[in-house]
Amino acid sequence: MQIPTSNPDPFIKSMSDKAETIRTLFLGHIANLTKKVPLKVMLGDGTVTDQESFDPLQVRQFFDDMLKKTPKWNNQGVSATTDKDLRRSFIKFEIQEGNYILSCHMSLQYHALLFYKLDHRVIEIQKELSDISDMISKLQVQVGPENDKIIKEKLENSGYQSLDDQKLFEVLFNREDITKDIVKSIEVSHAEHTKLVANRDRLFGELDNMLIEVYHTVPVMIDEIRLIAAEEGCLCNFNLEYLKNNIRQGNINLSRIADQTKTNLLELLDSIIEVLKN
Repeated sequence: MQIPTSNPDPFIKSMSDKAETIRTLFLGHIANLTKKVPLKVMLGDGTVTDQESFDPLQVRQFFDDMLKKTPKWNNQGVSATTDKDLRRSFIKFEIQEGNYILSCHMSLQYHALLFYKLDHRVIEIQKELSDISDMISKLQVQVGPENDKIIKEKLENSGYQSLDDQKLFEVLFNREDITKDIVKSIEVSHAEHTKLVANRDRLFGELDNMLIEVYHTVPVMIDEIRLIAAEEGCLCNFNLEYLKNNIRQGNINLSRIADQTKTNLLELLDSIIEVLKN
């Protein structure tokens, strides 16, 4: 049974009211933790643009503190998921009271967008990459014919002439010595091309290191459906389950819950309220 719910039962209504108080307090914390700060970043074309971001580490620290302040509840720590630009940080913690298990799920979903640091080096790298790409393109036009010439000369020197594609394949497959000689000659012949490619890859690596993530979310409460739909926002709800033969059941006969158990369950929600108030 998910809580809060519209069930009119007095006990469940009390639980729902307390859960709503928890949701309100939780949303207040999230609104404070996700306050955006302005920053300037650079687009791929070198254009400087204004963005706003928050620090997800503060949200994860908040979740971690929640778990530390509820030591009687079982948990598996702070979790996170990443799906392309969609991110989610969340905690799930639970406690058993008699034959009932009360669990809580708190989560924040947000997006991470990539930009470049505001650094003139980004433009310099892109200019270097453009020049290298042009040089590589020009060299690649020569690579094919030059490779064919090298292969033909090596084969002729080894006594093979006028081979069709099938015979050429057989020779290269069976004569490892010739194949190695051809590869070595090609590598020497195209040393400049190899050097340019290596330099290009190094520059791409440097450029990647200059990427930064900008984080976006909105402090609104969402449900599981909107969470799955990749909407930004936070989620906070509780579940009450009945444990029978070590199997959790969502259908609960409310009339069978002992009064003391009800009192204890309500007090557990009060304890979460106190944690969020402090």
